[in-house]
Amino acid sequence: MRIVVVGGGTAGWMTAATLGCIVAGHLADVTLIESEEIGTVGVGEATVPHIRFFNKRLGIDEADFIRRTHATFKLGIEFRDWGRIGDSYIHPFGDFGHDIDGLPFHQHWLHAARSGGDVPPLEDCSLPIVAARANRFALPSDDPRAIGSTFSYAYQFDASLYAAYLRRYAEARRVERLEGRVVRVEAEAEHIAAVHLSDGRRIDGDLFIDCSGFRGLLIEGGLAAGYEDWSHWLPCDAAWAMPSTNVGPLTPYTRATAREAGWQWRIPLQHRTGNGHVFSTRFTDIERARALLLANVEGEALAEPRLLRFHTGLRRRQWIGNCVAIGLSAGFLEPLESTSIHLIQLAIGKLLELFPTDGIVDPADVTEFNRAMALEYERVRDFLVLHYCATTRDDTAFWRHIRTMQLPPSLVDKMGEFRDRGIVAHYREGMFLPASWLAVYHGQGIVPERVHPLVADAPAATARARVAAVAAACRHAAAAMPSHEDYLAHLAAA
Repeated sequence: MRIVVVGGGTAGWMTAATLGCIVAGHLADVTLIESEEIGTVGVGEATVPHIRFFNKRLGIDEADFIRRTHATFKLGIEFRDWGRIGDSYIHPFGDFGHDIDGLPFHQHWLHAARSGGDVPPLEDCSLPIVAARANRFALPSDDPRAIGSTFSYAYQFDASLYAAYLRRYAEARRVERLEGRVVRVEAEAEHIAAVHLSDGRRIDGDLFIDCSGFRGLLIEGGLAAGYEDWSHWLPCDAAWAMPSTNVGPLTPYTRATAREAGWQWRIPLQHRTGNGHVFSTRFTDIERARALLLANVEGEALAEPRLLRFHTGLRRRQWIGNCVAIGLSAGFLEPLESTSIHLIQLAIGKLLELFPTDGIVDPADVTEFNRAMALEYERVRDFLVLHYCATTRDDTAFWRHIRTMQLPPSLVDKMGEFRDRGIVAHYREGMFLPASWLAVYHGQGIVPERVHPLVADAPAATARARVAAVAAACRHAAAAMPSHEDYLAHLAAA
């Protein structure tokens, strides 16, 4: 079986590295085509915890990966000025407390908070938030009884260095790289026979994987998949990006600060800080957005801002015939919650699960892949839209539009369940767990109208004591951690 990956960058080399690890040399021959003439967009420098399991599956040593990609650790994302100007909350990679008597901790916290008295903030009951606020980091505990086991972590890294790291990995495992630019796709009846390069070479294959970025050279250019536009829910369509020197301690979290027509990211790496301003061209001028980024960057600029344009949505079909789209060629939902790399990882995993037998694609597998990936994109979309619509801001036309726009029915139902009595619906499929939804609901001022009746029936004093105990445990556990920078230094020395 011959597999051809078109496009490098993060998506291409994540795909090629996985195929190199699992199928190259015995089940299939794997070739990746990329051109140095074409720059990569880069899908972001911040990730979610799932990336750890991707690296582990490939057998990548964490310490080596951290050093080679100039990575830092990430316990969550801080959101500033989203619910209202002056607000700050952290979406943690971990739990708020622990279930008590079979019911979520936040219900007990809500009961305690409404009973009066001195009750710690909900954020104080999440160890990753307490540690992040203190710029501390340590690996989670393996003991499920310990408070140190209630969180996970991700990475903040240089995406170009990660792609280069995976390229070395893939090429060491029989993945062949071809330098070249695809100029024509030879396709008929939803089947790609070959791609033609600018130098005249014809590269044929049995399975083609489109990692060509927004252009979608194969899935759109060759097979006309069509695109489902979600810009009416996610209107940001451009971003200025630039690196700057580090200022202050290396925070173990990414920051997203709401601006007048979008938001600004800050991602601290070991050697620099990544910055960007995501905005809607319907509500602000491109040059004004650039000036706003430059005015709010910490540290000295290391390069001129670079403009990126995008269109939120997804391909109507991400797998057609013998072509699978992975990464930006499949769709894009903006970088707010660092989901792009996860969606790449998810598509790779789903492809392996439905891998063609003897090179023959089963139409039922194609249908299942498209169903599962569309559902994942929709659920990520809803989570991103929640950040925008759960606001009281009306200071600009952008925020007035966002807070009053019509929402996806699936999100309306989910928000309604929480507003009623604090129920956080849990998807069987979907990357964001209940704690993630709770963090945004609570952080942006969505409050349940009533406490769960089984919790409300318990003594309020008991609820207050339980909340205080969890907050104390989080405080003590965080205080015992080294600083984030000390942990990185220890890792580098080891």
